[in-house]
Amino acid sequence: MRQGGRRGARGGARRGVRRGVRGGARTGVTAAVAVLLAAGCTAGPGPDDDGRGPAPVPSRAPATATEPEAAAASPLAVKIDNAPAARPQTGLEAADVVYVEPVEGGLSRLLALYATRLPETVGPVRSARASDLELLRQFDRPTLAFSGAQRKLLPDIDKAPLRAEQPDGASDAFVRDSARPAPHNLYLRPGRLLSSAPGAAALTTGFQYGAAPAGGRAEPAHTVRYPAARFTFTWSKERAGWLLSMDGTPAGTPGGKQPAPATVVVQYVQVRSSKLHDSRGNHSPYVETVGAGRAQVLRDGRAHAATWRRDSATDGTAFTAADGSPLRFAEGQVWVVFAQAG
Repeated sequence: MRQGGRRGARGGARRGVRRGVRGGARTGVTAAVAVLLAAGCTAGPGPDDDGRGPAPVPSRAPATATEPEAAAASPLAVKIDNAPAARPQTGLEAADVVYVEPVEGGLSRLLALYATRLPETVGPVRSARASDLELLRQFDRPTLAFSGAQRKLLPDIDKAPLRAEQPDGASDAFVRDSARPAPHNLYLRPGRLLSSAPGAAALTTGFQYGAAPAGGRAEPAHTVRYPAARFTFTWSKERAGWLLSMDGTPAGTPGGKQPAPATVVVQYVQVRSSKLHDSRGNHSPYVETVGAGRAQVLRDGRAHAATWRRDSATDGTAFTAADGSPLRFAEGQVWVVFAQAG
């Protein structure tokens, strides 16, 4: 069972290793993506952002090939595009946790965490946001792969306790797919950053896994709406997961299989405007993930009312059922959708 944040976890075995860990073996990228990348990708930074988010800005690091580092007990986090032109995304099915974040213009981006396995390719990769830094503090120096960030944010990224990787500083790890329109065509090859998957112990999220809690209500489908984006999760007994649709269309992968996370968390948080904004003047939302509030946890075809609590940025997030007991998640992939608290 996985559980707990980083508090008290350093210097020894991490708490809560997932039962039935899938192991560090890598998954092969789908044939469609392999052909696509082989046929049309080039390395290095491409055109600027599309105006829906901060434009990529080169870091100060030189553009040299990256040697894979030995995997420490920390996950790989990848900022993934979620505009319609970016779909279907590659590598989402291999993520242990996917966070859905509101961004400028009422749209959304994804932050995917990889610990138990590394896919061949992940993307499209897009730019980082200020609230990513607070969210990632729960891990011990994670690797963050992103396409760039606003100039005013770069100093904060430099000071953050993480390993930041961008195309100009890790040119061998990023490729461009010429068959896709920019800026939705930048992909990461995780094996060029990490020599192996770090393992489930790196996921110090605070999540606990186990038997389904009592109660809850039957929930055949659940929809979360942003001003310009919509996510619907429909229970599939056959897949033992929640089939994902985005903006009314079934989500997919290059191999054609619809994502179906075992657990979906709708976490109600405070979302405020930051001082940063995109080229159209839209201020970047800042998602406050430290604090407490309410949540809905979807698992096994049922919805469970819960509360969440994260006392500090270095802690994981605890989810509690109505009776005060830990609300355990189903084994498998977790999607956490951040929604504005009412």
